[in-house]
Formats: sequence, structure tokens, C-alpha cells
Amino acid sequence: MSTAAVVGGGPAGLVAAEVLGRAGVTVTVYDRMPSPARKLLLAGHGGLNITHSEDPGPFLARYGSASERLAPALATFGPQDLRDWCAGLGEPTFVGSSGRVFPRSFRATPLVRAWLARLADLGVRIERRHRWTGWGEQPGTLRLTRADGSETEVTSDVTVFALGGASWPRLGSDGGWIDPFVERGVVVAPLRPANVGVQVGWTATFADRFAGSPLKHVALSVRGGSPGAGTSRTVRGDAMVTRSGLEGGPVYALGAAIREALDADGRATLEVDLRPDHTARQLADRLRERRRPKDSGATWLRRAVGLDPAGISLVREAGGGPLPSDADTAATLVKAVPVEVTGTMPIDRAISTAGGIAWAEVDRALMLRRLPGTFVAGEMLDWEAPTGGYLLQASFSTGVAAAHGALAWLDGTAAG
Repeated sequence: MSTAAVVGGGPAGLVAAEVLGRAGVTVTVYDRMPSPARKLLLAGHGGLNITHSEDPGPFLARYGSASERLAPALATFGPQDLRDWCAGLGEPTFVGSSGRVFPRSFRATPLVRAWLARLADLGVRIERRHRWTGWGEQPGTLRLTRADGSETEVTSDVTVFALGGASWPRLGSDGGWIDPFVERGVVVAPLRPANVGVQVGWTATFADRFAGSPLKHVALSVRGGSPGAGTSRTVRGDAMVTRSGLEGGPVYALGAAIREALDADGRATLEVDLRPDHTARQLADRLRERRRPKDSGATWLRRAVGLDPAGISLVREAGGGPLPSDADTAATLVKAVPVEVTGTMPIDRAISTAGGIAWAEVDRALMLRRLPGTFVAGEMLDWEAPTGGYLLQASFSTGVAAAHGALAWLDGTAAG
């Protein structure tokens, strides 16, 4: 009987183990944590947004430059397949008002518990507290360190790596796999924080008063710091002011554009449209029509265009002085409040990571060209996506794809 080692006990690794186990392969999962699927369980604290109901075209576009390489995996195991898989574990799903998909229980724990029971029924063995440290001298041999510091070597016919990126390292994904792969000649793009907040040098007054305040129903775009730099696509949603910057879905969705601007110029400017449903001309007309001689600037903006204290103070923060008194100037600023970004938050505060093993290093079956019989899945590969179910979906999809590739390799039918 064929044997497989799966290194990493997150969604990509566990679903690869399931596919292999169903095919009759003897599977052992090695995970360095005391229990598997820790990051999935953490995600479940917010309701476990497992995938998205978006149409296939826009859905695939969420993966940016990696969309073409991810397309086969997503076609093999897509959003409906993932929903059916959840239902098979006794956790039917529903589509929320935003199009996001959640288990009806709104929790990860029942799903993970049922999944681990299924894996046990398939004969999948999970070795906890085993950290992979490299390869042995013989083909298919892995070196592992146990919690007590002792070392062991294991050999299998095929290996699937699913060790994640480097976000939330306390949950298991710390990027420690990079050096051994690089030593074998595998090209790895540097891991960068993705779906992460940005740093802004707020004044102490603004930070003290508005940290934790939402900027609701805004639209964000990003402009590079150099003259003539273009403006990115616009993303709507709610942002959150923090003491050191901004967080939230629209900020995360613009992460790649923000990184590009920071790399090019050392700075980036987020443009915050506080009233995205109105044009600058409409706002200027309102400001002129509703102005009263005794109104302060703050009262004027609140009454005329409905800005709340956080929005008004953001306009003041951007100007570095008194609020504008001219209707056209004020309207233009409300439509594009410039917020200077000095950097992103550290990678250990990111939801996910960009970068990873270059796509040129793997074939269509996600097998490493330099290491035949070795497959890679999940965030170890060089892709990123916004929050909203896209991250988990691609992790599951690549896990399934890598397992299919491993089965083809074992059958001697793998295509290079």
C-alpha cells in the first residue's frame, strides 16, 4: 500500500490527507502544534466565512496575478464543492447578505470536530508536536523534531507540504520552512503581510479621541507617492481608525497596491471618500445651500453633508489646520481625504501573507519540479486574496489539487 506524508495540519493539509486517505493511501499528518486546524478555529471566532457566492469570473479575479495558476484548482474544488463538503460533515452553509458563505452554526468547532473524526475513520494518523526541519539523505525522507527535542526521520512514497505563510505564527505558520526549501534551490518570493492594517502618523489629539472609531460606508483608493503615480481601483466598506493607523476590509483589499506604492516611493496615500454616493458637485451644492452664518466648520459639515465627528476630524487632520470654508474646496476634500501611509503593520499581525514558492517551481499538479514526488498547497504558494472566504477557498482547493497530483504520481501517470 502506498504511503503519504502530509506536513502541516491546516485546511490545505487536512483536506489533502482526506483525499489521499479516501483513495486508500496510508496517510500521516505531521503538525508542530498540539492540535491541528488552529488557525481555522481562530477564524471561526468571527463566524467562519468559509467561501463566497460570487460568480466565477469576479471570484477568480480576486486572486490577481495568481488567478490563472489557481484556476484549475478552483475548477476542481470550487465554492459549491466546499459547501457540499461542509454539509457532508453535518454543517450546512448559508449565504449572508454580503454574499459571504458561513456554516449555519456560525462556528468552526463542530466542523473541525466532525472532520477529525472522519479522518480517523479513514485511517489518517495525526502526529502532533512534530516540527519538520528538512530532508534526510534518502529520497522521500523527512527530518522531524519532537516536542521533547528528540529527532526522527520518516520515509513515504509521496509528500504534500502545507505549512502556511507567516501570519499568526503562534498558531503554527511561522515561515520556518523557507530556508530548507531555498537550500534545495527552490525560488521563494519573500513573505509579506497581506490583509493587514496600515500605519499612519496621526496627531496625538486625533489618535486619542478616535482610536476604535469606524469610518462607515466609505470608499478607499490608493495613490503612490511619486508625481504622476496612478490611482488604484476603489473599494467600499467600513474602515476602522486605530491608534497607529487604519484597519478593515477596504484597507485589506488594497494591500497589494499599498505595498507596490511603498516599495516604489517609500510612502503611499490612501484617498478616503467619505461620501461615495454623491459627486463633488452635489456635495458642493449642498454645502452652499445649507450654510448658516453662525455655523462652525464642523457644524456646517455635519448638517450639510452628514459627516460624523470622526469624518470631520479626518478632514481637519488632512488639512493640518482649520476646516475649509469654501464649499468647492470642502467638497473636493470630503471626496478624497488624503491619508499618508508610512508602512504596513508587522507580518505577525496580518491575517494572511503574500509571497511564497514561485509558480515556476511547481507543475500543473503542484509538484515541485526540483523534488519529484513532493507537492505544495495553501499559502506556501505565491498568491494572495482579500478576506471574504477567498483565502480559505484557495487553501482547500490547492490542497485537493495537490492530493490529486500526488495520486497521479503514485499511479505513475503524473504529467510534468
